[in-house]
Amino acid sequence: MNAIALPLITLIAFAAYTVSVMLQAEQSLIDFGISLMSRPDTAQVVIDLYLLATLAGIWMYLDTRKRGQSALSVVPYLMITAVFVSIGPLLYLVVRGLQNRKKLLNVEQVG
Repeated sequence: MNAIALPLITLIAFAAYTVSVMLQAEQSLIDFGISLMSRPDTAQVVIDLYLLATLAGIWMYLDTRKRGQSALSVVPYLMITAVFVSIGPLLYLVVRGLQNRKKLLNVEQVG
């Protein structure tokens, strides 16, 4: 259950915070991104964030393939990651944990 609980709690809290901030924002997400990239100090943080997002995307893809699933099944998570960074991998971890739990329950019922 811990494999699901921590990512789920984090996902819910951070997604709620993200929605709250976006509803109060004075500029669009695109305008905000452009303003962040206009200065070297904030651009460095954005680049760092997207390097980590890229690594998370690669991990999600490789993990999906290792688990025998279609590469297309990871596309929604990659798209969410491209826009909201942390929310994509958090959602992936929650869904992955639920899938693992379902498999364990099925094995226990059969065995």
